[in-house]
Amino acid sequence: MADSQQSSIQFLTPEESADVDQALLSSPEKFLTRLTISSLRLLKHISQDTGVAMEELTHQQIIEWFEKDSKIRREQGVEAAFLKW
Repeated sequence: MADSQQSSIQFLTPEESADVDQALLSSPEKFLTRLTISSLRLLKHISQDTGVAMEELTHQQIIEWFEKDSKIRREQGVEAAFLKW
C-alpha cells in the first residue's frame, strides 16, 4: 500500500464512531463494538496483504502478519509500518 494511502487509513471513521455513540449500548459494549469494527478493517487489510481470503485466515497467519509489521516498525520506523503506535 502506498504511504499516502497508508497514512489516511482510519480504523474507525467519525461517522462510525458517532453511530456507536448513539447506539443503545453500555460503555463496555460500545468499546467492544468499536474494537470489532476496527478489527474488521484490520482483517480486511491483512487479507489483502497476505493474499488469503479473510474467511480463510488462520490465527497463525494473523500472528505472522503482526510480527512482520512489528519488524518493519523496528527496522524502518513507525511510518513504514501499517500500525502506527
